[in-house]
Amino acid sequence: AEEAEVLRRMADMLRRGAVMLNLQCPACSSPLFRLRSGEIWCARCQKRVVVVEEGQDETVATSDILLGSLEQTLLRKLGELDKMMKEEEDLSRLRELSALLSGLLDNLERLRKMTRR
Repeated sequence: AEEAEVLRRMADMLRRGAVMLNLQCPACSSPLFRLRSGEIWCARCQKRVVVVEEGQDETVATSDILLGSLEQTLLRKLGELDKMMKEEEDLSRLRELSALLSGLLDNLERLRKMTRR
């Protein structure tokens, strides 16, 4: 039953445009897939896999993933803060939320400058 589920996930990934690679997952030896987003994914482990080329620094390879994840988190928090501010009527609470908004936007701007390299 578990094997059938893994095969179903693999077929779904292919239907959605993923490409099966000639690489294996280091954890389970299943074939890896490159998603349309460019991420490499293991259907069995259901995890992203980072491929480090020979001679490449592992930290450099994972930094782009971490920075992308941080950007998504900041954007999600900005969306949550937007909803809170729309509903808030207490001026002192709005000032607090506004300060938080400013900090999040500053962090997002710094993060985006870092990723431009």
